[in-house]
Amino acid sequence: MFRNWRIGSVNGALLAAYFIPAWTMVAFNIMVAPVHGLYERPSVAVALFLSDQLQMSGMSTVRAAWLLALGRLTVVAFFAIQLALLAIPRTRKSGASDEALSIALAIGSLISFASMVMASKVGEMAALRLHATELLLLLGAAIVLLIERPAEAPKTLAVPDTAPLAFDEAELLHNR
Repeated sequence: MFRNWRIGSVNGALLAAYFIPAWTMVAFNIMVAPVHGLYERPSVAVALFLSDQLQMSGMSTVRAAWLLALGRLTVVAFFAIQLALLAIPRTRKSGASDEALSIALAIGSLISFASMVMASKVGEMAALRLHATELLLLLGAAIVLLIERPAEAPKTLAVPDTAPLAFDEAELLHNR
């Protein structure tokens, strides 16, 4: 059953198992209470950077929080699409789920990198470790995705044309 699973598929499924629940909870906390959700540990570096460095007003901070939640939910959606495509053996073998995974990795890496830079600017070390760890997970999966190619389809041999030859019965009897 597991002989047609590639390393990139397993890696993507494991990443989805982490990112879907973790980032969904963070995004929903931000959507329910934007300011309170933004000041929780996974997003506190972004909140401190927005308020201290950019000196955003309250409503602008709420809009930025919602934008962050939307970005996180986009990554979650692409991981969910990748898991759905992994459930189909034909797409798993051909590597068709890699596109959804690569979009999730790209957007997630961008969010994690930006959050890591913001955490280093405001001096929030716990958030810096969290975002650096997430960024390393995403970049590692991207490297595996780039190196590993999908299995090639088996090559078929060309069968020679076996159409019956036209012949004359008299010639066939004569040659006997």
